[in-house]
Amino acid sequence: MRKALLAVTLSAATLAGCAQTAQDNNTDVYKRSGNTINVTDRNDLYNENGVPNGDDTRMDNFGYVRHQKSPVPSDANLYNNMPTFNRERAADLISKLCTQLPNVNDAATLVTDEEVLIVYDTDTKNRHQTADQVKKTALSVVPRYYHVYVADDPRLMKDIERFGRLDSNSRNIDQIIDTTIQRMLKYPQGRKLSDGENENGEMIHETNDRLDRDFHDERPAPAKTSR
Repeated sequence: MRKALLAVTLSAATLAGCAQTAQDNNTDVYKRSGNTINVTDRNDLYNENGVPNGDDTRMDNFGYVRHQKSPVPSDANLYNNMPTFNRERAADLISKLCTQLPNVNDAATLVTDEEVLIVYDTDTKNRHQTADQVKKTALSVVPRYYHVYVADDPRLMKDIERFGRLDSNSRNIDQIIDTTIQRMLKYPQGRKLSDGENENGEMIHETNDRLDRDFHDERPAPAKTSR
């Protein structure tokens, strides 16, 4: 009887130890971070290295993250490290990408709170096509609500360079930038983005058009009234 009891006790201890070992071993497999629900590869909230397979680079990996609302009301811990849009880095990236385009030798970029101004030097024979390429390069970097204005006149680089130390709260900044944009619109802006947007990404006939600093949004001429 004692031998049977001893055997049962040892078996239970062995199973408990195995379960604890399995749980410890799975710690790195079934990680959770905050409210993140991890997926098939059990990656953490932000996996910088992706899922290595021996062939791909970090730039090849897809990104997938799922979140669930915190059961704690007004829980803001999840948003302490929320990424923000860095305008300086966006301007840097746009300028770098633009200089990789054919026939674009120099590019200066200003990113404000709602516009991108790009002045570039080019030896292209098709100014309209190059303007379209430069504009769409910028649109691939910034949020979609941004408007993009371009000019292939290096003399205007100083105009946007002087805005580099200003911010959205600078006095009369809207009027100052608008004056420069008006000058840039005299240069090729590329193709219209869609039937609902003009060349610069401004919505045509939008409901709040008067609140948006559109410059040539193709408003129809007012109908003539008969006398």
